[in-house]
Amino acid sequence: MTDDVIEHFLDEGLIERVLRPIKSGKEASVHLCRANPRTTGEELAALKIYHPLDRRDFRDESLYRDGEFIKERRIRAALAKKTRYGREVQGGIWVGREWEMLRVLFDVGAPVPRPIEATDHAILMGYVGDEADAAPQLHRYRPRDAAEAEELLDQCLRAIERMLFHDVIHGDLSPFNVLVWEGRTTVIDLPQAVDPKKNRHAEALLGRDVRRICEHFARYGAVRDHVEHASALWTSWTFADLVPEELRPLI
Repeated sequence: MTDDVIEHFLDEGLIERVLRPIKSGKEASVHLCRANPRTTGEELAALKIYHPLDRRDFRDESLYRDGEFIKERRIRAALAKKTRYGREVQGGIWVGREWEMLRVLFDVGAPVPRPIEATDHAILMGYVGDEADAAPQLHRYRPRDAAEAEELLDQCLRAIERMLFHDVIHGDLSPFNVLVWEGRTTVIDLPQAVDPKKNRHAEALLGRDVRRICEHFARYGAVRDHVEHASALWTSWTFADLVPEELRPLI
């Protein structure tokens, strides 16, 4: 599948060649590409290719799909029974959700990669890093001092807040899906993102996102009460009082 996916983006004139793999995870591999600036506006791009269905793990997907309604009964049954067809549908949903979340969040200024193009199996997006080095994941990045740790923590919490303001909870946020480059954080890996208006587990997922980020930075001396912070965010969102810090001067 990988060669076919790459061929599609080459044929569409979006990329000129694949330079090297960046990483490979449970669900997908990411490749650094020389982009076609005339069609993408980028010199470099990241191509995220989802693994074949037999290599992907959907054990927890019902947690994130809670509250979604699929009209066609045959599809609902296939998803519930985890048939081959159901897994194909779920695979398409997974990619489609990430693409939609990138589009929504990038348009409102959230710190996510710029979405460029998508197929049923892959997403081409803005690349974070330079040609020599990809931006490291947060878990591999050591802040220079406590002040930098505080700044990066604040950026992560503001990202969570801005996403929630636009009715998006990442749902699986951790130091493994935040990138750090030139003092800025970028949130990645959004296929499991949930709408708090629909998902009954949204408050718990928000709390887990905040806890994981706070626990990571606590080891560098940047300490927040994750329970209090998550509770304050959820309460503000529930009563429509949530306004991200960067938007407050504009109202």
